[in-house]
Amino acid sequence: MSGNTVSSIEKSVLRELAVRWMAHASNPAMGERKKLWTAVHDLKPVRPVILVETSSVDGFVEPVELQCADPFLRAVERNMRDTVRHADEVGDDIVVEPWFRFGWQMKLPDFGVSVEQKPALMGNNETSLGYSFNFPVKTPADISLLRKRAFEVDREKTAGYKALLEDVFGDILPVRVGNYDPFLAESGDEGFCGNFFFGLTWQVYRFIGNDGLLYWVYDSPETIRWLMRYLTDDKLALFNFMERERLLTPNADTQMAGPRAYGYVSELPGPSHTGPLTLKNLWGWAESQETINISPTMYREFVLPGLAELSSRFGLIYYGCCEPVHDRLPLIMKAIPNLRSVSVSGWSDLEKVAEMLGSRYVYSRKPTPALLSGANPPWNLARDDMEKTFRATKGSCLEILLRDVYTINHDRGRLAEWVRMTKSVFGM
Repeated sequence: MSGNTVSSIEKSVLRELAVRWMAHASNPAMGERKKLWTAVHDLKPVRPVILVETSSVDGFVEPVELQCADPFLRAVERNMRDTVRHADEVGDDIVVEPWFRFGWQMKLPDFGVSVEQKPALMGNNETSLGYSFNFPVKTPADISLLRKRAFEVDREKTAGYKALLEDVFGDILPVRVGNYDPFLAESGDEGFCGNFFFGLTWQVYRFIGNDGLLYWVYDSPETIRWLMRYLTDDKLALFNFMERERLLTPNADTQMAGPRAYGYVSELPGPSHTGPLTLKNLWGWAESQETINISPTMYREFVLPGLAELSSRFGLIYYGCCEPVHDRLPLIMKAIPNLRSVSVSGWSDLEKVAEMLGSRYVYSRKPTPALLSGANPPWNLARDDMEKTFRATKGSCLEILLRDVYTINHDRGRLAEWVRMTKSVFGM
């Protein structure tokens, strides 16, 4: 629990944001949007749905706007300002639910080695968004350093945070706890809460680096197999722990089925569900961005078995993130029968993927984020990006998720302009 007493300013700021949050949540438009998202994920779309990821955008909420001093409350404030401003300004299909949610405070130990993230330096010695790692597994023999992990949940800390928020604004905006954020940066601003991310090759890369991934499949294939088995077992242990300890809540709502994809769907329990859950009641997220330079045959041999095994534990699966999928999608569709949504980034062959998915899966389109960055966005290219999507996806169950936009030159209005442009392309 935060050690500081809540100041009158902090309480006033958060209560005002809670009122604005609930005003959006009470808007009848939210119910209509939930139906639209559900229809797409039920494979019975009324129209495409659109969502912009604002939390990653530099300056969407400026640090100078934040008035809370306590670190936890400051993170909560940022979360609330982002959500309210998004609903105020962007004009997409955002859903604001009538509660504030954060995840269980988990104790996730290291793997027996220290994986250190190293920020990239620019010419003026300032750090950039880029980063690398120390890649602690230097040789195949170093896998002996890896240890089986045990997981814990800090129930006392979680309860303290919940009591704190309920005291501040619980009479206005109810507080919910459940699941966890696998990418947790700050407790209170848990944007990926409820996202059951597998991250197998995500972690292999952090152990052995890109050279290891590309060379060891030839030079030491048994090491890659061992690492994939080790990490599959690690994720199974974590997910089983969450289920056994009754830490699960439905993620068929604004919690993400995949990267910034809402989970609304009829086949899984929704947010009104009470009582115990199993992993079979939830969405899981499989991907393998780090193996795009490995052939589909090697992907099938080394990577897909672990992803399929984890996928079998869940109700529905969202596959992919930024990686192209057109060369291995048939393998994925065969190995993961509960696949529902597939991420289609600009690296994919849009038409080929649409043909393979048909109307049997959700076509989860990720527009090219760079087109909205810089001082002068090339709107002709941004429109062309969406027109190509429109031509490719006739008959598809389409969601459009604009994410990984990191800078907009402090011009928030261009996000709404992109939404208006996209709606015009699709005749909304």
